[in-house]
Amino acid sequence: MFGELTPLGGGDPIPLLKKVLLVGRRESCDVVLRFSNVSAYHCQLSVNGGYWYVRDLKSRNGVKVNGVRVMDKRIDPGDILSIAKRKYEVKYSPVELGAVGPPPPDVSDGDLFGKSLLERAGLERQRVAKVKSHPDYEEKKRYEVDMDEPGDIQLRD
Repeated sequence: MFGELTPLGGGDPIPLLKKVLLVGRRESCDVVLRFSNVSAYHCQLSVNGGYWYVRDLKSRNGVKVNGVRVMDKRIDPGDILSIAKRKYEVKYSPVELGAVGPPPPDVSDGDLFGKSLLERAGLERQRVAKVKSHPDYEEKKRYEVDMDEPGDIQLRD
């Protein structure tokens, strides 16, 4: 056994019997949660470097770790994993699963491959973008694009 999920509010613990587990409502899942708000294939749990990780499989009602919605995250022992609205305490020993030293940084694949090395190192803060045409301007202008906050792009003259 590689750990267990203990339901908060009572119920039998769910043993984590393999290093990669599919969680969902379908009978073909490794961990079957028969609740209408759990997606057919809700999330995947996997062990990497002695630590459990959860990956949301585009579920309808989401996955949370300690109350924060996540797509891909490391789960530390004692963390609360919410699948739809069902909450479970995650119990395992990283050392028994092969962990050596402190926990690895919690970086998802999307963050890792979605940014350049300069962005990940914090060395690239602004980019210059050329705008071909803009209804308010007759001539072509250059704008600085502020990339400090992901998703917040601000154009400045």
